[in-house]
Amino acid sequence: MEDKSPKEHKKYAADIDSISKAQELIKPYVHVTPVLSSETLNIIAGKTLFFKCECFQKGSYITSLKISLWFENFHSTESSILCSLQWNLACFSQSAFSLMFISGAFKFRGASNAIFSLNDEQATKGVVTHSSGNHAAALALAAKLRGIPAYIVIPNNAPKCKVENVKRYGGQIIWSEANMQSREETANKVLHETGAVLVHPYNDGRIISGQGTLSLEFLDQVPQLDTLIVPISGGGLISGVAIGAKAINPAIRVVAAEPKGADDAAQSKAYGRIITLAQTNTIADGLRASLGDLTWPVVRDLVDDIITVEDKEIVEAMRYCYEILKVAVEPSGAIGLAAVLSDSFRQNPVLKDSQNIGIVLSGGNVDLGVLWQSLNS
Repeated sequence: MEDKSPKEHKKYAADIDSISKAQELIKPYVHVTPVLSSETLNIIAGKTLFFKCECFQKGSYITSLKISLWFENFHSTESSILCSLQWNLACFSQSAFSLMFISGAFKFRGASNAIFSLNDEQATKGVVTHSSGNHAAALALAAKLRGIPAYIVIPNNAPKCKVENVKRYGGQIIWSEANMQSREETANKVLHETGAVLVHPYNDGRIISGQGTLSLEFLDQVPQLDTLIVPISGGGLISGVAIGAKAINPAIRVVAAEPKGADDAAQSKAYGRIITLAQTNTIADGLRASLGDLTWPVVRDLVDDIITVEDKEIVEAMRYCYEILKVAVEPSGAIGLAAVLSDSFRQNPVLKDSQNIGIVLSGGNVDLGVLWQSLNS
């Protein structure tokens, strides 16, 4: 008799196997980010906090670096000497030289998994995506490391610092209007013109699996964590983290942090279906997307709760990160700390037993102009 029972590994777009495979695949390129703690912030929160610093994320690849040096010698009959040195280093070791590129956000995990999962035929035509920030830069960087084209559709209101990152990594920028319809239509046009592979910012199993590697790494570094606080936007990060973390420790709580000015995930959770907002209003530019059909089932089933916070709470959390942790984070990255310090968190019965809390500082690409305006207002 045919077994028609649902297979666990088919339930979501990613599972612990795909996350573990992603971890091995991206290992040569992705940085193991540090975990920081602060006794001062522990006292303020009344909890023991551990900060996973994805704001320090960087891409790297191993190479053999050939350096040619010209030495001018004006006291010799020969005007110059060419000295060709072959470096096969890290400095005087037997290992090769590692070139580092700062990505400054968790997005490089998923982007690397997507890029290096492509077969050679797919890779030749490059990749295309639409993004207002960190995914755009991460995909451009991952594509640079593999040596393939990256076509990046960016809305015309994207933060300048994030646009500059895309340019720095060699991404080919195509501008769109600042709405999802224009972004998707423009990306589809580029897709048909180039034959490139679409890599969605979050609604993609490869992306979800790549982001999930963060949870494996975090729980390896701090096994006693009982709660994880993760920013939520389109849901790629928290989906991967929830799947990975609960596979390791089914009792762990996974909580989303979301701006009140872009609270579609909280509303979706409350109504039991995907809610999209006509417009958003938050300083956290990386948290303005809506859930996708691949991320929503994970958020629905595995995310224990969603804490929403005001922009002023986010800015205050940024200040704590700057002044106490000595870490530069963007608003989207600081929202986890804002959530833990909020009254909503303190009064939440689901979280009353949370003691060892892991907070994902998801990115550090700060648009300082916008930040100063917010502080002054």
